[in-house]
Amino acid sequence: MADIKYYSQEGLQKLKEELKQMTTVERPAISAAIAEARDKGDLSENAEYDAAKEAQGLLEARIANLQSLVANARLLDETKLDTSKVLLLSKVEFENLALKKKMVYEIVPESEANLKEGKISVTSPIAKGLLGKRVGEVAQIAAPIGTMELKITKIER
Repeated sequence: MADIKYYSQEGLQKLKEELKQMTTVERPAISAAIAEARDKGDLSENAEYDAAKEAQGLLEARIANLQSLVANARLLDETKLDTSKVLLLSKVEFENLALKKKMVYEIVPESEANLKEGKISVTSPIAKGLLGKRVGEVAQIAAPIGTMELKITKIER
């Protein structure tokens, strides 16, 4: 049985769009490449045919994986989440007390993490330390350089 994974509306939509791209654009393109390579003659020594077949196998594996993810995906209902404490899909502003620096991160499912967009995985050490905390509380998080103290200043959805 496949694992159930939780997604935001945006994350699930991206998965579905990627799956659609693969099945409607990439799959027909690889099929055409295989047909073209097949038309060139002897398949036993046709590197182009072998490469196209290998690409097809990789694509089909990725499509099967995405289909499984979509089939077992569960959508998080953001309207039912408690906004008084840090939870999955919370946008958290906090201050690193040692550095006197404010930071803002959104806590997202592991598959949607993207540090450039300010989205950290719910399984990351920082997110784990922030979960369940309320505005004004200080989270102590173990880091390679020592313990960080992060004071939560704002929580949004």
